[in-house]
Amino acid sequence: MAMRAAISKAASAAVAPRGFRALLFSTERTSPLFTPPQPPAQNQTPPPAEPSNNLFVSGLSKRTTTEGLRTAFEKFGKVTDAKVVTDRTSGYSKGFGFVKYETLEEAAAGIKGMDGQFLDGWVIFAEYARPRSPPPPPQNSFGNGYSNTSFQGRRPY
Repeated sequence: MAMRAAISKAASAAVAPRGFRALLFSTERTSPLFTPPQPPAQNQTPPPAEPSNNLFVSGLSKRTTTEGLRTAFEKFGKVTDAKVVTDRTSGYSKGFGFVKYETLEEAAAGIKGMDGQFLDGWVIFAEYARPRSPPPPPQNSFGNGYSNTSFQGRRPY
């Protein structure tokens, strides 16, 4: 019995770090030197867009055309512009587009009338379009991590 008590005491002393190691390699959640980064909040929804006469329409079928989008939304007001964004290679719809009305009231009626409705067999969603965010500044003209102003190429000696 005395032997087991001595072994368990030695094992517990070996497991618990002491001194500086206790600070760095502690298994406690509250370490004074290091706090792990918090994961980003899940399901953050962006704030609703400000009302405008330009609508963003998502959930479009690959077969939806600009003319089909225009005729579907003309029931709710005068459409000044309609555009289905298409893939450059295939020419098919990317699944979203834009509809522009003359007035805010017509745009609101278009959202109310078409949001959650079927178009070409797919449920579409209409909301006010958000303005584009400005593109990030270009890093350089080569795209490989080297600036074109400092690149001199091979110098003759």
